[in-house]
Amino acid sequence: GDVAAAGSQGPVRGARSERPARESARAGGPQLIVIPTHKAPRGWARAEPAMAYHQGYGGQGSKHRGRGPLVPPAPDPHQLFDDTSAGFPHAQGTPGSGIDMGFNTLLADPMANVAVAYGSSIASQGKDIVHKEIHRFMSVNRLKYFFAVDTAYVTKKLALLLFPYAHQNWEVRYSRDTPLTPRQDINAPDLYIPSMAFITYILLAGIALGLQQRFSPEVLGMCASTAFVWVVIEVLALLLSLYLVTVQSDLTAFDLLAYSGYKYVGMILAVLGGLLFGSDGYYVALAWTSCALMYFLARSLRMKLHPSLVPDGMGHPRGAGRGQTYVTLGAAACQPLIVYWLTFHLVR
Repeated sequence: GDVAAAGSQGPVRGARSERPARESARAGGPQLIVIPTHKAPRGWARAEPAMAYHQGYGGQGSKHRGRGPLVPPAPDPHQLFDDTSAGFPHAQGTPGSGIDMGFNTLLADPMANVAVAYGSSIASQGKDIVHKEIHRFMSVNRLKYFFAVDTAYVTKKLALLLFPYAHQNWEVRYSRDTPLTPRQDINAPDLYIPSMAFITYILLAGIALGLQQRFSPEVLGMCASTAFVWVVIEVLALLLSLYLVTVQSDLTAFDLLAYSGYKYVGMILAVLGGLLFGSDGYYVALAWTSCALMYFLARSLRMKLHPSLVPDGMGHPRGAGRGQTYVTLGAAACQPLIVYWLTFHLVR
């Protein structure tokens, strides 16, 4: 009953309040003293419920109190993984540090520095050699020379290709050991007319195949590739012939490509003659253009080729004039055969 009477008076406001203790002592019965919990450290919650002690345990105002177990703080609901970094010692180094130290040690070696410098010098020399060879065969300035044309030159050159018999001077003119550009010299070879004639021939071949109901992209592509491959084969054959007969000349691969490409002009006229006048017109145009092309090439290559003089066993110079003649006549004689091979299937 005393316990209930004490509980009805409400909770104790302080641990050191002496008034309730004196009243319970005067009553002469055992009393309970309620001690509130102290505030736990920040971040941790102590389960310290209010404990009741007997009056005789520890005497009046005993400071003995019960302590519950430590409860860890509630985990963050937004955290995906637990933080376990505190349970492991920090790494003393990373694997990359050892690699860096080994690389620095390698570079610090004098022999390694010499090897690196030697390799760099070899790479630079190889690069210079490659650029020199590329500029030798594919020089941009050289290509600009072959395309330095104008309208007057193109008109005169086309007339020369179709009517070469009245032309007298076939020599290429020079200025300070440098040949004049095609716009300044009609005898200079160019690549503008062969390239434009090649494109015109492909377009005309497409028209001819379309009129015969035989047009298809594959057939037109085969026609273009065949015409280009034949010109490349002809240029390679001329270069090999000049090398075998030991003929010294000023001819380059671009010069031979220009002279071989002039046949496209005759091929265009032959196909046009066949489309407009049938097979008779085709053969007449083929004969005229073939004869004109052979005469043009024979006179042009004759002025470009110079036989090399090689002393024989008797001490007399032995000229390679016959080799020059063979190369010139062979290149001229092949033109009608190639023109016929590339155009006869377009006319029916």
